[in-house]
Amino acid sequence: MTRLDPQQTTGLPADLREALTRIASAAGAWCPALAADGERVAYVSDRSGTPQLEVATLDQRTTPAVLSGPGQEVVSVAWSPDGEWLAYLVSPGGSIRAQLWAVRPDGTDRRLVLGHPGATVFAGGWTARPGHYACTVAEGPGADVVLVDVVTGERSTVASGGFLALTSMSADEGRLLVRRGPRGWRHVVLVDVASGDQRRVIPAGAPGGRQSEDGRFAPDGRSVYLRAAQPGVPGEDRTALVVVPLDADGVPGEARVVVRRRDADLDGYAVRGDGTVLCVWTVDGVTEVDVRRVDDGTPVRRVDLPLPVMPGWSLAADGRSLVAELTGPADPRALHVVDLVDGGVTRLPSSPRRPDRELLVRPVRHHYRGADGLELDGWLYVPPGVRGPNRTVVSFHGGPEGQERPAWSPVAQALAATGVTVFAPNVRGSGGRGAAFMGMDDVADREGSFADVPATVEHLVAAGIAAPGRVGAHGWSYGGYLTLVALTRWPDLFAAGASLAGMSDLRTFFERTEPWMAAASVTEYGDPVTDREMLATISPMTALDSLRSPVLLAHGDRDTNVPVEESVQAHRALTALDKPAELLLLAGEGHTVVGRENLVTLTGAIAEWFDRWL
Repeated sequence: MTRLDPQQTTGLPADLREALTRIASAAGAWCPALAADGERVAYVSDRSGTPQLEVATLDQRTTPAVLSGPGQEVVSVAWSPDGEWLAYLVSPGGSIRAQLWAVRPDGTDRRLVLGHPGATVFAGGWTARPGHYACTVAEGPGADVVLVDVVTGERSTVASGGFLALTSMSADEGRLLVRRGPRGWRHVVLVDVASGDQRRVIPAGAPGGRQSEDGRFAPDGRSVYLRAAQPGVPGEDRTALVVVPLDADGVPGEARVVVRRRDADLDGYAVRGDGTVLCVWTVDGVTEVDVRRVDDGTPVRRVDLPLPVMPGWSLAADGRSLVAELTGPADPRALHVVDLVDGGVTRLPSSPRRPDRELLVRPVRHHYRGADGLELDGWLYVPPGVRGPNRTVVSFHGGPEGQERPAWSPVAQALAATGVTVFAPNVRGSGGRGAAFMGMDDVADREGSFADVPATVEHLVAAGIAAPGRVGAHGWSYGGYLTLVALTRWPDLFAAGASLAGMSDLRTFFERTEPWMAAASVTEYGDPVTDREMLATISPMTALDSLRSPVLLAHGDRDTNVPVEESVQAHRALTALDKPAELLLLAGEGHTVVGRENLVTLTGAIAEWFDRWL
């Protein structure tokens, strides 16, 4: 089988290859977890070339210490309330089947807590009891909540029945809040550990009952907070903060909206001890943070951030500050201390160095309309000095519930450095615009969502942004699938394509992906049994004979989320049809490419591919 030689980027000038390497090599720091004493922060950083667990003091007087083991690829970290332990997830060899590890803050006593080859551990949280950690473990189509003592190794299953993603545990460990249900229908459930009884926090037919998440017990245990949306109700399908009282027997009462914005989704929150709530919003792709009264939602103060996107954060125990993971178009993820009282923001000096600013461009938000008049938007990256129509790559995000935001994107920056304009759209089905918009591509509506692809290209050409005949398609995960759909349905629309970890056949995707992923995806794509004919119709594999443009298929060889066979089988079929296709398999990588060498290889290959064909 012919595979792309990573050295084929020699078609680019040496100085450009060096610039692309610097862009792809830019390190970051993310997933901050503050210690209870507020003096130390744990986080994940790939400054070594692989994501590792590091701990640093906020005063930055000592060099950050690496606490994860040799070769461990770290996913996330959480600091125990008593400061005695760090729990962190490890992706063994790039696999999505994560393991739970624990280590002391001084680097001693590192140990495997949960995980074996057939199981996937999802992050949960420390409980109020020292050494106790609760999380979700999936070994089939469902997932159970497991409570483990990291000191003794004793473990017990405390909730089961469906896919239960833990979000909170009561102080006495007698009650749980879990998220249950498939995509588009996920809702918060209250679980009584002793009886196993599961009860929706908001009834299915009540406002917000269909979709809710991020449930947490109030400090006094007498109520539950959660984020909920009411699909189909104009102005009310945005994610809002809701409170639900609990009676003496733990039975939920009537839900009440505490905080809502008609122009934004609530992405995160933290109820503080002073009667206020910290709210994290996404507004037109940009993060906004404010503090409000928890009783009536009255604004108290707004917190200004120096960069547009905050993917992660950790609130100090006293609620007066937080460590924020911030990113922007010219800034890989880095850690900042944000004072919530005076509004000051300080970038931690231990954060990795920023890339050279002269290599980078800043995108602008661009609005347009679909064929049916629906308003759409995206982010436009124009290379320096470009005026008028230019060769252009349309880059589709994953999810499909994801959202294109003005965050660090090495591929977009690499293409712009190569002289290629990039447009990253939020087609219907994307997040960030409420539940109704996000559901516009579910199951039978997916065909309709495809129409946003030619509408996007037609607009870019008509607006004088893209040069006719010199437009490419690119995407990761679902975006890779959408790229293959575009190349097969509109073979004359794109001059070239690149699919990274994309599905080529939804039928084989359901057969080979992780069982829990398949079960969760039925409401998104369709039932693999009853909707099999429909899945065939919308699968690129059934229409590869229509493809005429050269396509690059890239995939991590350890990917079991979108199994690597999805790209391998497409390449095999295209080769048999004598179609122009090349395959790049990235050794040791899973669904997300994280290794420095592989990131450099992938970024260079994509830039060279479109430079060659556009």
